[in-house]
Amino acid sequence: MSARTTHLDKGFGGALAALSATAKKGLGDPALAELVMIRASQINACAFCLDMHVDIAVRGGETPKRIALLNAWPEAGDLYSERERAALALTEAVTVLTDGFVPDTVYETAAKHFGEAELAHLIGVITVINSWNRVMVSRRIEPGGYAP
Repeated sequence: MSARTTHLDKGFGGALAALSATAKKGLGDPALAELVMIRASQINACAFCLDMHVDIAVRGGETPKRIALLNAWPEAGDLYSERERAALALTEAVTVLTDGFVPDTVYETAAKHFGEAELAHLIGVITVINSWNRVMVSRRIEPGGYAP
């Protein structure tokens, strides 16, 4: 493995952090925001972000069971609400973009559970965590460096 930089420009990192804070605030559901960020980070295999957002979720009152089963949320029965399931489906669709776009059914289901502004902020949360995942994974930043 070649040496990779761990440097992150403060202006760039600050801009991503500000986007994240704005999106989370606009969504208005910190617990859901953390579930979304964990799920995207699972898909993107970002150990640093998983470590950080699992810690934040636990400190926010999320249960270990719901975190442990998040990777299998479609099979987890009623462990997640319909609103959470809609957000998680949208998270997967935006993160993977399998067909080059978010399927209409996924978007329409999310739109039934979120108002227009909430949905815009949810998409913002998903987009920002995907950006963070790519910034951290590309530099192979290991877990453990996060301090609340």
